[in-house]
Amino acid sequence: MGTTPRRPRASSTEPPFEAPPSSSIDEQFESPPSDQSTAESTTDETAFAAAYEVDDELHQMKQELEQRIFSRPARNAAGARALDVGPPESIDLITGVGIGPAHRDFESVGPAGPGAPVLNVYVTEKMTVDECKAAIVDSFGIRSLAADDRMINVIHTGPIDAYAHRHRERPSPCGISVGHFKITAGTQGALARGRSGERVNRLLMLSNNHVLANSNAGSVGDNILQPGPADGGVNPGDRVAVLEKWVPINFAATGANFVDCATGWCWPNLVRKEFIFRSGGSWAYFRVGSTPIAAAINMPVGKSGRTTQLTNGRVIDINASIRVNYGTAGTANFRDQITIRGNNMTFSQGGDSGSLIWTWDSRRLPVGLLFAGGGEFTFANKIARVLDALDINLFT
Repeated sequence: MGTTPRRPRASSTEPPFEAPPSSSIDEQFESPPSDQSTAESTTDETAFAAAYEVDDELHQMKQELEQRIFSRPARNAAGARALDVGPPESIDLITGVGIGPAHRDFESVGPAGPGAPVLNVYVTEKMTVDECKAAIVDSFGIRSLAADDRMINVIHTGPIDAYAHRHRERPSPCGISVGHFKITAGTQGALARGRSGERVNRLLMLSNNHVLANSNAGSVGDNILQPGPADGGVNPGDRVAVLEKWVPINFAATGANFVDCATGWCWPNLVRKEFIFRSGGSWAYFRVGSTPIAAAINMPVGKSGRTTQLTNGRVIDINASIRVNYGTAGTANFRDQITIRGNNMTFSQGGDSGSLIWTWDSRRLPVGLLFAGGGEFTFANKIARVLDALDINLFT
């Protein structure tokens, strides 16, 4: 079902994508199904501040604004999306905060010059720097941000939604439509295997909790379909894996999350490690590296996903704190996230959730796990956090 996606415009730095032979998983993996466990991560704000020469005052402002955003009263999803019905309340305009280099196009270059660290303020409505500062002062009382010499990047995302919304293929490649049998559709991010115990012999599919585990509502052993139900996947006929493990999303008003991730236990003959993309009038395939690398400001990255297929962009924030709308499941706070902006293209849209993000070079090293977006901006979990939380290594 659905239309054949067009290949996005490629940049002049597009890495060579060779088409390898048809995949065969030559290692011995056990077929499904298994047990559920959870994991937690912590963040090191001090190390981030030191690495990017963030002054103490800026670091404290970021932490204070994050605390104010996360602790505000929750509003229902319909209200959050109805900002054009009437005058929006300023408390709903500010949806996240991070730190990144000052950009001219964000009217943020001050005395320190372009590239100096400033606050990234994520907003649901287009506004100027002065209007954003006024909204912060009015809503949260942080008057120190109103000073003329305190520059900020105003990043218009619209409401930040969790992404989870074409053809059937066996074996199923990474970057294609998949989903828990009760959701719409997301993306098969990558293949992996457990780090210890019996999970070493399991071939696992990596994607988001909200793609494979139905935003905490799934059970171990639930069927995962390819394509996802919204793209015509039929349960149980299109089953390629079963739900194996996930990190629960904390929807509490004062909660904090670092990852939205899950694994499905795959039948080895039904999946493949190559990633799919459109080349001319046919499908082609490529491989990515297996060694994770930390995201860095201005790092060129790419992804192959269910909806927008092959796209590329650049990292503009590596320590973003955002509120993410999961529809009827609720709204969740996330810390220490990566923000990506497409290179003259839309980097992601609904249904690209779960896509693996990798460096846009010949190594194609894993950087993050795509899970949310707003406007032209995409948000991703840091891949090292994902792998540790699920206790897995990528199998690429």
